[in-house]
Amino acid sequence: MNKITIEEIIRATEGTLISGQNENFITGVKHDSRECGEGDMFVAIKGENQDGHKYIPQVMGKGCRTVLVSHTDGWYDEVSDIISEEAINIIKVEDTVYALGQLASYYLSTLDVLKVAVTGSVGKTSVRDMIYYALSEKYVCGRNLKNYNNFIGLPISIFQFDDETEAVVLEMGMDKFGEIDRLAGIVKPHIAVITNIGMSHIENLGSRDGIFKAKMEVADHITGYKDSDQGMLIFPCDDEFLTRERTAGDYRQIIIGEDGRSEYIISDVDDFGLEGIQFTLEYREESHKMKLDIPGRHNAVNAALATAVASAAGLTTEEIQAGLLKTELTGSRLRKIKTGKLSIIDDTYNANPDSMKSALRVLELSRTEGKKIAVLSDMLELGEESERQHYGVGLFAGGLKIDTVIAVGERSEKIAEGASGREPQVAYFKNKEDFLRDIDRFVSNGDIILVKGSRGMKMELVVERLKEF
Repeated sequence: MNKITIEEIIRATEGTLISGQNENFITGVKHDSRECGEGDMFVAIKGENQDGHKYIPQVMGKGCRTVLVSHTDGWYDEVSDIISEEAINIIKVEDTVYALGQLASYYLSTLDVLKVAVTGSVGKTSVRDMIYYALSEKYVCGRNLKNYNNFIGLPISIFQFDDETEAVVLEMGMDKFGEIDRLAGIVKPHIAVITNIGMSHIENLGSRDGIFKAKMEVADHITGYKDSDQGMLIFPCDDEFLTRERTAGDYRQIIIGEDGRSEYIISDVDDFGLEGIQFTLEYREESHKMKLDIPGRHNAVNAALATAVASAAGLTTEEIQAGLLKTELTGSRLRKIKTGKLSIIDDTYNANPDSMKSALRVLELSRTEGKKIAVLSDMLELGEESERQHYGVGLFAGGLKIDTVIAVGERSEKIAEGASGREPQVAYFKNKEDFLRDIDRFVSNGDIILVKGSRGMKMELVVERLKEF
């Protein structure tokens, strides 16, 4: 991070300096008191269950000399001696989370970087990672820390960049209207990518049309890069929401698809299960054979989206392919784990109907000497669609060439119902604790086991148990 003066912080956040000196500066921004130290500004966030202001004495004891606060109740008197003796910078704002975003937006505007925003119902972190690795073949590139894609995480990630950074890829998450609008307003992207319009957060947004409108908030903030007076929106055509007509605006549209209406045309996808995929991508009147070591047929679209971004940024196909082959996905996304006895597909980061089906296809196409087993848990935030979508995943699983479907969780009883009476053996457990007590009877040498469920179901505990085999 480059230095930011106290005066710049006050101006960007519209804050008031209630203690300290304007000529001082910071070299880091932290919201976690455990990570805060000398040179950092601590952002005290008051949440529903906890107030970060109570940690201000702790961060001052670790050498932090600048804090962003929204109140002085309960902590100011405790550290008043330190404040007066050591000229601690105390900047007061109405809302520290909002001010954090304002400061991040100002700081990002001081950097000469290509800005790429990625949002969508499914695959946004994977696409972000693929774009990052592709662009890194030519540029010093930055991206979100971990899975930090909200009002706190995205700004904190921005402060990791500095004058050496040439391009940034920032993922934006949401579950309500207005959230993408706020995040995109912070970033003001030159290129925006929408991966798809799925079912995630339909409980809050009401319908897929509502999800589409929420994702399209990113388009209102697309801006041209350097000499260009137009930015770019890149998306896969779905013939319903993400179409040229419905996404039109004051920017260029780049479409990924499977026919001549698209700028990037995908064909001949070969799916090798856990070994990855291969496909043909036609663009700029040339045809290219692309390879990914990441499993999942759906990743052909994700890689094509990354290719479109990287191509727009001036990379050659050879550079893009080299970057894609280096891609390591963040978190537990179709992660391959080998034990002495089993192969595990750890896809426990999150789940929705589309990603469930994609993961099941990977399991079906994977090679193994033993059984193919799917351990599937609840998909959350589906609202009134929940029963239908869980049953649909069960129907889909029941039609695949896999040996066993194990449904875990109250909502997943519908998965078991949908899969029953078909080819796979089906078992149902109301909770994962019951399944873990009975796990031995389902697992044998040489099996390959997919584990997947929404983040709130904590299915990583099943993965940890399977690692013991």
